Amino acid sequence: MKQKLHSESSDCCNCGHDHHENHNHAHNHNHDENHNHDHEGEFNLKKEILPLVAIFSLYAPGVIFENQLHNTFYSIGEYLLFIPAYLLSGWSVLKTAGRNILRGRVFDETFLMTVATLGAIAIHKLPEAVGVMLFYKIGELFQDIAVSRSRSSIKALLEVRPDYANIQTNGEIKKVSPETVNIDDIIIVKPGEKIPLDGEIIDGNSQVDTSALTGESVPRTVRLGETVLAGMINKTGVLSIRVTKLFDDSSIAKILDLVQNAKSKKAETEKFITKFARYYTPIVVFTSLAVAILPPLFISDATSSQWVYRALILLVISCPCGLVISIPLGYFGGVGGAARRGILVKGSTFLDTLNSVNTVVFDKTGTLTKGIFKVAEIVPKNGYNEQELLQLAAKVESHSNHPIAQSILKAYGRKIDEFEVRDYEEIAGYGIRAKVENQVAIAGSDRLLHRENIAHDNCQLEGTVIHLAVNNIYAGYIVIADEVKEDARHAIQALKRMGVQRTVMLTGDNQAIASRIAEQLGIDAYEAELLPEDKVYALEKLLSTAGKHGKVAFVGDGINDAPVIARADVGIAMGGLGSDAAIATADVVIMTDAPSKVAEAIQIARKTRKIVWQNIGFALAIKGLFIGLGIFGIATMWEAVFADVGVAMLAILNATRAMK
Repeated sequence: MKQKLHSESSDCCNCGHDHHENHNHAHNHNHDENHNHDHEGEFNLKKEILPLVAIFSLYAPGVIFENQLHNTFYSIGEYLLFIPAYLLSGWSVLKTAGRNILRGRVFDETFLMTVATLGAIAIHKLPEAVGVMLFYKIGELFQDIAVSRSRSSIKALLEVRPDYANIQTNGEIKKVSPETVNIDDIIIVKPGEKIPLDGEIIDGNSQVDTSALTGESVPRTVRLGETVLAGMINKTGVLSIRVTKLFDDSSIAKILDLVQNAKSKKAETEKFITKFARYYTPIVVFTSLAVAILPPLFISDATSSQWVYRALILLVISCPCGLVISIPLGYFGGVGGAARRGILVKGSTFLDTLNSVNTVVFDKTGTLTKGIFKVAEIVPKNGYNEQELLQLAAKVESHSNHPIAQSILKAYGRKIDEFEVRDYEEIAGYGIRAKVENQVAIAGSDRLLHRENIAHDNCQLEGTVIHLAVNNIYAGYIVIADEVKEDARHAIQALKRMGVQRTVMLTGDNQAIASRIAEQLGIDAYEAELLPEDKVYALEKLLSTAGKHGKVAFVGDGINDAPVIARADVGIAMGGLGSDAAIATADVVIMTDAPSKVAEAIQIARKTRKIVWQNIGFALAIKGLFIGLGIFGIATMWEAVFADVGVAMLAILNATRAMK
C-alpha cells in the first residue's frame, strides 16, 4: 500500500446565482419558485421566448407613443399597454414576493423589485416599472440557458436490475419476480441472462461478466460450489444456483440503494448572492425609507413628492438585476467553454465545487487504462523462442472468444488454419487443451499447470498470465495487460502542478496490477480488489480527511462506479466509452475519455470563478455609483434601468472570455 491519505484543506469561496440557495449536489434547479419551468422535460427556448415577444409587442409601442397614450382620458391608453406588459413580465416576481412575505422572508430581491416597481406605477412611471421587470425576465432566460437542467435520474442503472428469475420447483421452471424468491430456492440462469440473486452454484460451469459489479472487463470463470452475485451476466453455460440472499440484500440492490442514498448526503451549497441579499436588501429598503421621510423634515425647501421619487429611484437602482444576470452569464461562458473542449459540466454549482478540489480519485479500468487487453510480455522456456510461443498460444486460443484469447490472436496477427487445431477442449476454471500439429498443448492459469503436474519455475507472476505447455513440458508464459491511456501520466502530473494535493486509485483489480499501475503513473495512493460498496467506504474515508473546504472528485466509467460518482463532491464520468449509468449520475462528463481533461476542467472552473467575481465587483461598483447619483437627484429611473442593462451587456462581453 502506498502512502496513507492525508491533506490540508484549501479555502475557497462559493458564489453563484441568488435563486439557487438550495443548490445541492443533485443540482435541484430551484428558482425560489419565481421561475418554475418543467425540468422533467427538455428546456424549450421557443416556449420561453414567446412571452417576451408578447411583452415587447406591448412595451415597444408604449415607449414610442408614451406622450400620446399619457394624454388619453385618465391615461387609460397608457395603462392598457403597460399594465398587461408589467403583469406578463413581473407576475412570477410578484407571486414569489407575496409567498415569501407570508413565510416571513421579507427582504429579498423580489420584495425589492415589487416595492420599487409598484411605487413607480403609483407615481405614474409605468415604462420604468415595466423595464425593471422585463430586464429581470431576460436575465432569468439567460440563467435557464446558462445553467444546465438537473441531471437525469439513474434510469440507465435501473436497466441493470434483473427483471425475472427462473425458479425451479417440482421439476418445472417458472419465471417470477426476483423479489418473490426465497433463500434456498433453486434458480436456473441460462447463457445471456442476468443472475437475479446472490447464490451458490450447485450445478454447471460458466463464464460470467462481472463488469456491473467490479468494472473489470475480463469475464470470470465460475464452477460448482462458487458464489455468484446478482447483476453478473452469465455468458456460456447453464447454471443452477441455490439462493443465499433475498433480493433486497443482493449486490445489485445494494448498488441501487447506494446511488440513491449517496445523492441525499450531499451538502447544500448556499450561493454568495443569497447571503449578500440578506444584508443588502434590508439596508436598501431602510435607506430608501430614510431618503423619503427624513429630508422633508430637516430641509426647509424639500418636498415630500421630490424625495419619495428619489427613494423610488434608489430602490430601482438597487434592484440586483444586473448582478443577477452577470453571475449565470459568467458560468455560461465557463460551461460553454468546457463543452467546446469535450467537457460537459451539468451545472454552475459543479464549476464552483471543482475550484475547491484537493483530492482526485480515479477508477482504473476504462478510466486510466483503455479497457483493451494486449500482450505485454512473452517469456519462452525450454527451447522455445518468443515467436514460437506466441504462435502456439494463438493456435490453442483460436476457437475462443474470450478477450484474452482475442488479444493473443491480435498480437500474432496471422491467419490460422483451423485444421491445424483439433480436439479443442475448454477446461472450466483452468484453461484450454487442444492438439496442435499432433502435439497436445495446453494454455491457461497456474492452477492448470498444477492440475496437470507440469513442472515450472515461477508461480507468483504479476498480472494476467497465460501459461503454455506442450506434451507436459512447460513452454513459457505470456503476460496480458490492460493498456494504460497515453495521457494518463500527464493527467496526474498536470493535477499536481495545479496544486491538487492527493491522487488516489480505487480498483476492483488485484493488488499486483494496481501497484504496478500506481507506480507507473505516479499516483499517491491506491486500494485494490474493491467491490462497489468497498469503493464507497474508501471514498467516505477520503471525504472525511479532505478538510472543511477541500473537495473530493471521483473519476470513473462503469456502472459499478455510479454509487461512488454520486457520493463524491463532484463526480466525473468518462463519456466516450463509459456506461450510461455513470454518465447519468455524474456532474461532469469527459466526452473524449481522456484523463487529462480532469485537470483542464479544474482549470476552466478556476478561470470561470475569476470572471464571475470580476462581474460581481463591476456590478456592485456601478450600483454604488448610481445609488449616490440617485440620492442627490442626478439619476432618473431611466438612467437606473439602463445602467443595469449596461452592466449586463458588459458582463456578457466579459463572460465570453471563458469560451476561449
